[in-house]
Amino acid sequence: MNTQTIYEFPLNERIRVFMRLEQLFQQLSHFMLGASVFDKRAAISVLLDILMIFSRSDLKSELIKELDRHTKVLNQLAHTHGVDDEKLQEILAELNQASRNLYSANGKIGISVMESDLFQSISQRNSIPGGSCSFDLPAFHYWLEQHEAEQQKDLERWTQPFVDIRVAIDLILGFIRQSSMPTQELAKAGFFQLALDNKNHPVQLLRVGLAAEMPCFAEISGGKHRFSIRFMHPSVDENRPNQMLDDIEFSLTRCMF
Repeated sequence: MNTQTIYEFPLNERIRVFMRLEQLFQQLSHFMLGASVFDKRAAISVLLDILMIFSRSDLKSELIKELDRHTKVLNQLAHTHGVDDEKLQEILAELNQASRNLYSANGKIGISVMESDLFQSISQRNSIPGGSCSFDLPAFHYWLEQHEAEQQKDLERWTQPFVDIRVAIDLILGFIRQSSMPTQELAKAGFFQLALDNKNHPVQLLRVGLAAEMPCFAEISGGKHRFSIRFMHPSVDENRPNQMLDDIEFSLTRCMF
């Protein structure tokens, strides 16, 4: 059981998109393991969300830029005293391999999946509540009735274009989350704010750790220059959550890799 609840808040659009994709990929993996019709429906719905994000921006080039930036920063640490050179070289090899895999990917990621008649028809109906019923999408209904092994084979084929993307996102977010040590802070009357010094190393992500037994959640807002945290008591009825009046102890990590 977790003794701490972590609340994360990205401070730029690039990391925000990466984190959304990270969550969608985790959901996709979960539903792909399920055997029921509703698991397969959920997997397709999540895959459509992923395709929608990729249709709006060139994420491949964004990821390559971020991988190259991480490689540059780590190379600067190569001759720093106390750095485990063997481990560093392993990490650099992972980053370089992820970058090469993305460079070698031809065309826009996922375009072949979205061009299929099945996905186009599901996509057109997916935004309508209950729009993917069998009478609306008989071809989808047919696929949902196929043997599980065949469905799994199709899902693996449809998700294959995103394997390298997911590896790159996991690497990047993993480095960012581990880039700084947490500090212990105190929110007076449930409120905390701080200015950020972004001249040398911009903060990309905030991580707020709160004891799991605390009867409140962290509501974070801010940008690249400053941020604030309000610790809110959840509503037990239809009223809005209220800011805590007590002083709240929490951990704060300013991730600036």
